[in-house]
Amino acid sequence: MQIIAPYLLFIGDATDDLSIKMARGAADWRPELCIGEMSVDGCTVTTGLNETTIEEAASKGAKTFVLGFANSGGVLAPKWHTYIIKALELGMDVVSGLHDKLTDIPELVAVAQKHNQQLFDIRHPNANFKTGSGIKRSGKRLLTVGTDCSVGKMYTSLSLEKSMKSQGVDVDFRATGQCGILIAGQGVAIDCIVSDFISGATETLSPNNQENHWDIIEGQGSLSHPAFAGVSIGLLHGSQPDALVICHALNRTHMRGLPHTAFPSIAATIELNLTAARLTNPNVKVVGIAVNTSSVSVEEGKTYCKRLSEEFSLPCVDPVRDGTDAIVNTLINL
Repeated sequence: MQIIAPYLLFIGDATDDLSIKMARGAADWRPELCIGEMSVDGCTVTTGLNETTIEEAASKGAKTFVLGFANSGGVLAPKWHTYIIKALELGMDVVSGLHDKLTDIPELVAVAQKHNQQLFDIRHPNANFKTGSGIKRSGKRLLTVGTDCSVGKMYTSLSLEKSMKSQGVDVDFRATGQCGILIAGQGVAIDCIVSDFISGATETLSPNNQENHWDIIEGQGSLSHPAFAGVSIGLLHGSQPDALVICHALNRTHMRGLPHTAFPSIAATIELNLTAARLTNPNVKVVGIAVNTSSVSVEEGKTYCKRLSEEFSLPCVDPVRDGTDAIVNTLINL
């Protein structure tokens, strides 16, 4: 799928910052692609972009109306249909990352067809994929992997892409989740692929390329998470990564959503991912550690990263607070 910018980010009546991660990701990493945000009465959060209406955004050239919010169960409430229809009528495609599909709602499908606009359910890939082959592909690849879910793999990937581009490296961010797809304009929601085809879909996502080209592949889940390790290992094998960056959130005590579980160490995470990755790339290396240190002060975060860097002889940074130049400087010398 190809999503056309610029975007109008619709955040509805959201009251939780985490619930607008779709919109916030686009606003943080691709603000130049966004006309602004739109909310309704009751909304208490913001992406920081200018508030605008559908009509104003259309007059400024908006091409895509983005449902930038999420809720429990990924439900598309009927109360939002009116806004979606208005956007379609004013010449915008509509993007949703919810579990409920736009294309399952006859009224929305009819309006989209009438106005020759597209409905993108980016969490539901409609391409046909083959099983993975494990055949070595040209070009270079980095995959972000984590001690847990929601530890900053997408933000780390995008920070790496930004840093590499600033240093003149030929690089592309390859999105594997709905937020990343919106930011990149294309990609595959890997957690919605039938399990037999995850590695094959990842191979398609990052095809043969020039020898010095890098693909930064957005990681998903964690090999240590009982619920999501299946997605993580298929992505790992299909990526055939030359390099891994370990992502971690400071002060986690158990796997996300599973209070009965133990949290893996950085050392165990490195060993587990390297062992699995060697199936399709025996020469894979860990090139850095990225830590979300937002739970502590800046100084405490720097102290923690310095300790990990010394312990593992790897650059360790908080991608949001510090950027990822230190990791990229190691990476480009591989």
